[in-house]
Amino acid sequence: MINIPHNHEYNAFYAGYVNAISESDILVALKKQLKAIPDLLWTIKNDKQNYAYAPGKWTVKQVLQHMNDVERVFTYRALCFARGDKQPQPGMDQDLYLLNVDLREVQFSSMIDEFVSLRVATICLFERLSDLQLDQVGSADGHPITVRALAAITAGHAQHHVNILEERYL
Repeated sequence: MINIPHNHEYNAFYAGYVNAISESDILVALKKQLKAIPDLLWTIKNDKQNYAYAPGKWTVKQVLQHMNDVERVFTYRALCFARGDKQPQPGMDQDLYLLNVDLREVQFSSMIDEFVSLRVATICLFERLSDLQLDQVGSADGHPITVRALAAITAGHAQHHVNILEERYL
């Protein structure tokens, strides 16, 4: 079990992500999303995959690419800190990441498969961490953060974007 982190374990910027988790166990949330998120994504028709709800907003494919990129970044930070690597981790420019990926020829189905693969790896990582490792503190984007908080933020970030997809795209 991984408990929800206390608000002193992460930068206040991430509070919305942490609060997006309804389960008291982060592992349960991550595992539920492993089924629920792909189930939602598989309902999106081809003509909606390149849809953006307003000018300057991301398309559905870009949202999913962002979710995959962030899953990698957050879990890499968690791995580093859990293993005792205290080197500060840089911030992530989400717009730069999307600017440097061409999704025109990428199949949406392969992006969903990528999410599933990443999430399985995420769950494996967090399941094997001890309480001591979950309590480890590192620095990301200039702010202290625990490994436990990174687990919660990973789940909460995905939920945040699922909520946006449901409210504004579908």
